[in-house]
Amino acid sequence: MDQLELLFLGTGTSAGIPMIGCKCEVCTSSDLKDKRNRVSVVVSYRGARVLIDAPPELRLACVAYGVDAIDAVVFTHGHADHIMGLDDLRRFNAIRKGPLDVWADAPTHSVLNQCFSYAFREPDPAIRLFRPHLVRRVVEGPFEVAGATWTPIRLLHGDVPVLGFRVGKMAYCTDVSRIPEESFALLEDLDVVVLDGLQWQKHSTHFTLEEAIAAGERIGAKLTLFTHIAHGLGHAVTSAKLPAGMALAYDGQRVGARL
Repeated sequence: MDQLELLFLGTGTSAGIPMIGCKCEVCTSSDLKDKRNRVSVVVSYRGARVLIDAPPELRLACVAYGVDAIDAVVFTHGHADHIMGLDDLRRFNAIRKGPLDVWADAPTHSVLNQCFSYAFREPDPAIRLFRPHLVRRVVEGPFEVAGATWTPIRLLHGDVPVLGFRVGKMAYCTDVSRIPEESFALLEDLDVVVLDGLQWQKHSTHFTLEEAIAAGERIGAKLTLFTHIAHGLGHAVTSAKLPAGMALAYDGQRVGARL
């Protein structure tokens, strides 16, 4: 069976870690695994690279982790920490000398259009403009990118419906406070599942780490990784408390799964 690789470009909450003006133990930590960009991953398989979400640190993360090409982009939802690096996609247009497909549901495309309508206009060949050239693709069910099926997973982020995605034996579910019962059927027989695991304290729009552990135990993947991590969770201390087969993800981490 073919393999895919998951590269974490960012694993932090919406404020990033360290946070501006915070001097807590995690924000001042010297452990590189406590330095967290806003959440994003690259899924690579069969020579293709698919970006999930475009956070504000997109350029910095791609340079740091050697991401020099992207073949398509998939969005989970339209919140600022997931979309505000979109303009940096223009560099990938220049490298590939062509447009990029952008997959998202209709509400997310509406937000992208409000913020970045210029990026979805067909370029005028008579005028050289250094801007993204993106093609809208609406997620209405499973879709195909580079010969692999991407299955959207309906999730709730507080009261906001958002998407997770399954590709092969990997599923990515960030920004989730509840997994609808019908979505668990899409999370069976996984090598790797990535789940929102914000903090120990209760939150209205994110899993607590305890809730994420319970969801991970129900899903039963071979490896469960937690992302969208706030500054209340130091990497080393927290990972030591987690059940076997579970860990906090960290920026720059690479894991494999069957495609």
